[in-house]
Amino acid sequence: MKIKAFLLTLVLIICLTAFGAWLLFFFNSSLLIKRSQNTGAMNTDAQPTSSAQKEGGQGSDEAVFNPPALEDAPDDIREAVLLGYRIMTETKKYAGQYIGNDLACTNCHFDGGRSKDSISLVGVAATYPRYRSRRDYSADLTLRTQGCFERSMNGTAPPPTGQIMQSLKAYYFWISKGIPIYAEVPWLRLSGNPNPDYDPNPDAGEIVFQSVCSRCHGDEGIGSDIAPPLWGPGSFNDGAGMHKIKHFSSFSYRFMPKGNPSLTPEQAMDVAAYARTKPRPHFTSTHPNKIERVIALPKGGN
Repeated sequence: MKIKAFLLTLVLIICLTAFGAWLLFFFNSSLLIKRSQNTGAMNTDAQPTSSAQKEGGQGSDEAVFNPPALEDAPDDIREAVLLGYRIMTETKKYAGQYIGNDLACTNCHFDGGRSKDSISLVGVAATYPRYRSRRDYSADLTLRTQGCFERSMNGTAPPPTGQIMQSLKAYYFWISKGIPIYAEVPWLRLSGNPNPDYDPNPDAGEIVFQSVCSRCHGDEGIGSDIAPPLWGPGSFNDGAGMHKIKHFSSFSYRFMPKGNPSLTPEQAMDVAAYARTKPRPHFTSTHPNKIERVIALPKGGN
């Protein structure tokens, strides 16, 4: 009788253990799926949603993340596409005259922007030109990229007609192949603060940095052989989007630590607030921000 009761108890324990393991797997999987959903891009302006998508329909302008292989680019632009990728991933080597820090474009746009687990650029060419509040007008990819060089790279704007800019644009357009023009591209936005109701604490952020971030970015935050500097002379300047707590925290929450994002929303916001207290270069524009309006459009747009 005792043996039978023991066996029944053992079976019950095994069943409960299996059920608990299933629950743990289910909720962890749900968290990873939610965290990996990409709503970020080089541009953080909101995009309109099509009526078909608002109604839950599968419209013909639906974007699918499927960047083509670089080697498959047409013969006549393949050289430019490949150079564009090299500029993204080895920026100092191929565009060093236009950067003033120790960063590369791929530090924010993993694998040159072809990864969905970062600020992806796949489809970006299908969403420009677009209104930019910084310009107070429509802006194309040339102006957008020049801004990145000035701010994120703490450098100067490459000329629109030069090989660097033309190669980058060829690359943008190639990796955007198949994305309908002005389609809703959900991974092309960085969301805002992970927890808008939370007041970030720089002191708590220092603890997060030392316990998590310093493993890769170094004890002083000025970078290492495996991770870029987060502040100091080798980092982005105070005019970059990443200098804002909402962008830094969104990036940290969704993608950091790289390959295993595990920060809570509050930790991400705290470490962003801490990073904002640290010294970094001051932004100096190398060309005007605003678009000069010299032509007045008649009323009604006709």
